[in-house]
Amino acid sequence: MNLRAVAIVLAGGKGTRLSPLTNERAKPAVSFGGKYRIVDFVLSNLVNSGIFSIYVLVQFKSQSLLLHLKDGWQFSNILGNQFIIPVPAQMRSDGETWYRGTADAIHQNINLIEQSKPDIVAVFGADHVYRMNVAEMVEYHRQVMADVTVATIPVDRAYASAFGVVETMADGHIVRFIEKDPDAPGMPGDHDRVLASMGNYIFSAEALLRMVYEDAADKKSSHDFGTDILPRRVGKDRIFAYDFANNRIPGEPSRGGNYWRDVGTIEAYFQANMEIRSENSPLNLYNRRWPLRTASYPDPPARFAFSDSGEPGQAIHSLVAGGSIIAGCVRDSVLGRNVVVHPGATVDECVILDNCEIGPGAALRRTILDKNAKVPAGERIGFDAEQDRQHHHVSESGIVVVSGTRSPVDLSVLGI
Repeated sequence: MNLRAVAIVLAGGKGTRLSPLTNERAKPAVSFGGKYRIVDFVLSNLVNSGIFSIYVLVQFKSQSLLLHLKDGWQFSNILGNQFIIPVPAQMRSDGETWYRGTADAIHQNINLIEQSKPDIVAVFGADHVYRMNVAEMVEYHRQVMADVTVATIPVDRAYASAFGVVETMADGHIVRFIEKDPDAPGMPGDHDRVLASMGNYIFSAEALLRMVYEDAADKKSSHDFGTDILPRRVGKDRIFAYDFANNRIPGEPSRGGNYWRDVGTIEAYFQANMEIRSENSPLNLYNRRWPLRTASYPDPPARFAFSDSGEPGQAIHSLVAGGSIIAGCVRDSVLGRNVVVHPGATVDECVILDNCEIGPGAALRRTILDKNAKVPAGERIGFDAEQDRQHHHVSESGIVVVSGTRSPVDLSVLGI
């Protein structure tokens, strides 16, 4: 990459729609796919694309996220003498407030950009699970000589009311931003689909600094790029849409490889986990040319044990992370690190986060166990919605979320 790039990762959102998984942690720190955190996806995309100077802006309930960044990213030897640095709110705005919007987050840390003197700034979110070759978006930004390039994804018109949508000319030039409107204009040549903004941007550094300073002086602004800054700059700056459907990942077929999922609700989060554990997962976790990086822990291998009666532990159509001990039966599920499934227990279509223990004879179905959760022997969860609601959170579609504890499982006393 010829342009000097700095990335700003916005990782401060509350993620309230993903409650109760975000009751004790920021959304980017929520586990996904057994061994990863949501923030790992954007960081892996940037690093794999050759962008190694990255500031991660944190805010709400950030302790878990900070620990993960320390364990997995800040001391990684892949970065050489460049960096991934977490940055809390600097309270540089009037009233010394927390971040009031995406643009205010940049404004409060604008000195970091001015000191780095980059050619371009990648402003990316950490709230989605996605795989993207950012270098291709940067090259597109350079070729069209854009001031701002907005990553967009084609979605069916039926979902237009759920997204910020852009209207473009045939050459990708953005002529209008439309916020959550079911009558938003379709893509050029494809009226049945709209171009939804992914909330990821490439800015020319000069344009970003100018826009953010102008917005900071506007007392009526909500200080958000998609709501305030970019709509105001249409027709004044060169703002282009990058079509994510054209993005290509090294090591994948020429017509595939990109992946994007909004995991902002319990239903979406659960479905995305179920999707990647399937045989035909649209997200290839085994592409060595585009690795999904995360923290490396000294976990032992997963172990499958026999029960006292000689029944073998098994996991079918499932992902099982390191350190887990399976003496029961696991089907169509995703298990995190150091999960213990006792003899006679069954786990069916579940997402189990780190350090959980499922007691002998317990049965789980369409359930999410938060970190450190312990299910007593013989307990049944996911079979009676009314009973589950008395003790746990149950989503609209009937997915049960069991809260965890602050204490991990003590493997020395499990006896298996």
